Amino acid sequence: MKISRFTMNPFGENCYILWSEPGGECIVVDPGMMQDREKEMITSFINDNKLTLKHLLLTHCHIDHACGAQWLSERYGVEIEAGAKEAVIAENMPIQAQRFGLKIDASSFVIDKILSEGDVITLAGEDIKVLETPGHSPGSLSFYIADSSVILTGDVIFQSSIGRTDLLGGSFTQLIDVIKTKILTLPDDTVIASGHGNTTTVGDEKIYNPFI
Repeated sequence: MKISRFTMNPFGENCYILWSEPGGECIVVDPGMMQDREKEMITSFINDNKLTLKHLLLTHCHIDHACGAQWLSERYGVEIEAGAKEAVIAENMPIQAQRFGLKIDASSFVIDKILSEGDVITLAGEDIKVLETPGHSPGSLSFYIADSSVILTGDVIFQSSIGRTDLLGGSFTQLIDVIKTKILTLPDDTVIASGHGNTTTVGDEKIYNPFI
């Protein structure tokens, strides 16, 4: 499976497109587009590669990861899929924009399909396993692709760092437990594709992450 990364908005958020080949199906994870040029970046990639968007997944509903979800859902006619406990955060999108001083159209949206621990989404013959990984956000999810040795973690863990836990529903204790039991128990060569910054690996974070 191919994973293409696009860095969005003032927060430097990573939006990912999962795909296999031109003309095939794809998945968008965390569409954080805040400007027209960012929307064009995503649609151009999908259209240029003649991809069919099948799933729109959110690791969580903080505005930097989800502000483009409703637009993309309407543009391609796909459901917004996320964790159940993110519903309140999705409803409060305008409040999030105000809190961060963002002059953008940030409308509330509804999660169309609830994802839970153990759910499996298939793309190009590879299984994408849903893991519930709260702590940064109450309903945060990670998406593990064993065949490609990669996990998309949103803001759970970063290279030599972890997600903040001072926002609504955050819990430092819960986050550390999730990282230790669900992320760092994966094979050491598993690539961590996080919501901000560069990729890292499970093995490197075991050694170099000062929070672990």
